[in-house]
Amino acid sequence: MPPVDILPAGPGRGCKNKRDESRIDAHTGRDLQRRRGRWVVRVFAHNRLAVGSSNLYRLHPAMDTRTDIIMRERFGIHSLRPLQQQIIDRVLSGKHALVVMPTGSGKSLCFQLPAVVRHEETGGGVALVFSPLIALMEDQVAALKARGIRATYINSTLKRDERDRRCRKLGEGAYELVYATPERMERENFVQALKRVRGGVTLLAIDEAHCVSKWGHDLRPAYREVGRFRELLGNPVTIALTATATPQVRSDVRNVLGFDGTDMALYAMPVDRENLELRVREVWSEDEKIERMRSIADEKRGTGIVYFTLIKDLERFAERARKEIPGVRVGMYHGKLDARTKKRVYEAFASAHADERLMLLATNAFGMGVDKPDIRYIVHAQMPGSVEAYHQEVGRGGRDAELSVCEMLYMQDDLAIQQEFVDWMNPSPDLLVQISAELERHPHDDVDADDMRLVVLGKGQGGGRVEYAMIALEHMGVIEDSYVPGRYRFVRPIRDEELDTDELHSKRDRDLRRLVDVVQMVRGGEPRAYVKRYFEGD
Repeated sequence: MPPVDILPAGPGRGCKNKRDESRIDAHTGRDLQRRRGRWVVRVFAHNRLAVGSSNLYRLHPAMDTRTDIIMRERFGIHSLRPLQQQIIDRVLSGKHALVVMPTGSGKSLCFQLPAVVRHEETGGGVALVFSPLIALMEDQVAALKARGIRATYINSTLKRDERDRRCRKLGEGAYELVYATPERMERENFVQALKRVRGGVTLLAIDEAHCVSKWGHDLRPAYREVGRFRELLGNPVTIALTATATPQVRSDVRNVLGFDGTDMALYAMPVDRENLELRVREVWSEDEKIERMRSIADEKRGTGIVYFTLIKDLERFAERARKEIPGVRVGMYHGKLDARTKKRVYEAFASAHADERLMLLATNAFGMGVDKPDIRYIVHAQMPGSVEAYHQEVGRGGRDAELSVCEMLYMQDDLAIQQEFVDWMNPSPDLLVQISAELERHPHDDVDADDMRLVVLGKGQGGGRVEYAMIALEHMGVIEDSYVPGRYRFVRPIRDEELDTDELHSKRDRDLRRLVDVVQMVRGGEPRAYVKRYFEGD
């Protein structure tokens, strides 16, 4: 079957009218039926749909092929969602795929299962997974190892001796999958280890593939080199995956990787989800924001997330919410919490029952990898910086196919916050050179943003400029995370071509354009239609 986008099914056999129609939810794979104007989940033995439903929408039960046996015995999974089945079949047939599916819809299995199947079939080889998200790769490797799958990660959080040990084992063929950040392509010991693997790299998976594109909302310069590196690896079967990608981003991803639309087929879930009620509301004060948070929490009476841009605002609102929103348990999550607290908050959120009425106030540091099905509301108390970020964050709601309310509270003052973030996210070439030179003078020291701020700007100066300059240098591969969270170490001098002033200005213009897109979505008053046009075109 050729790759297709999943669309709602029509009425099943025996439907008398619209009230009785059935469909498969594209994001959860659940079979749904409308009863009394409300979609409910139907359950069938052996994952089979009612007679008359399209085979396209069936949750395919495991059969007796080698792939199915591996799926059951090594992954503990007995059925696939329809789009997963198509993608896995394509990859195992030696063809390439571009996958656009929301977080929690099973993207990872689309490369993990083929990786293990190929390894067993050939008796060797390794799947290489590039990901920019260190925490997420560590979580995925831990989950794979718990199922007895030989996986590892190699990144800057490891001490040098441990990185060298894992590279040595990689070259000896000890792993079925290896995860790495794209900056690792520049490390000779890593490259040589891949070359020593008997059978070579049999599958290249590029997670968070929007980072490849300069038109994406999170460009990583090292990702722009993946196409060249793929040639060095002998052009293995390649799968690129992301949760959000406009047509322009999809085209750019293919081009950078060296494909066209025929070579790398698109597998995309529809953007529009009927069970998400998207709202925008203009507010004029923080009191109005608190009132809307209270009203939405009372309306849905379940677990919800309230997103903020600034940590100081998040903390102030959390204090107010505890006093002014009765019956709700308030939690907080942001990037400056220590690792133990982050884990505790995450686990409390993931296990929260609806009757606990947990309201988690969070920055965008929270959400990646969260697969809680019953999030009943998502509130943006401060506007996000792009339609891509908005779409990804509201997409965490309602994964159980039940209604979830997603409301953005737009206040004019919040626009200035995002404009300042754009300035911080686009540091000047002079600041990048200054920080790089300072780090090069102390190549064996671990430093953090506060250390650098004191040296290059002075105490309390520059807002978030130094933090974002160091993030930019990390993305270039000039510095890397040390094994101490929040601290960096020097890797190499900055290159002249990395300081292209015209390109740096163009990136800032693109970031501002994305901010304007959010404002247009708010002003238009129809976020559902705007998001659909944005990602799928007119």
